[in-house]
Amino acid sequence: MKNFKKIILIVISVILIIIAIGILQAKILKNKEDYNSKNESKVNKNMKNINVIINNIKYSATVEDNETVNEFLKLLPQEFIMEELNGNEKYVYMDYSLPTNYTNDKHITAGDIMLYGNNCLVIFYKSFETSYSYTKIGHIDNLPDLGIDNITVKFEK
Repeated sequence: MKNFKKIILIVISVILIIIAIGILQAKILKNKEDYNSKNESKVNKNMKNINVIINNIKYSATVEDNETVNEFLKLLPQEFIMEELNGNEKYVYMDYSLPTNYTNDKHITAGDIMLYGNNCLVIFYKSFETSYSYTKIGHIDNLPDLGIDNITVKFEK
């Protein structure tokens, strides 16, 4: 009888330990989900999207959180005829200047929207290496090859 009581006590102890481990794992998972959710919210608050309409086709662009973008957004909506350059970009010299923060990441990715100097807006539609410096404005995902013709581009919030 004593052995039976010991076995029951051991079984109950093992069950309680398993339950405690399960509760602890659930709390850890919940805390991890809460942490990820809070950080995702912070990232999403800093990321803004604008519409970029190219030859009547609407694209969504994620813009940077910087002074250049803040000033650019104040001017929207804006429509430009952008000219072809080098078989990889479209550009326009704007009638106004924007604050700059040049960087040279050495690599341009198709879809990048950049400011060259303080008033030249550029959309790159091919990826390549570069030695030029730009101020990053944003990025258009899945931007197709825009061809050799000039394009009409409207930027809007």
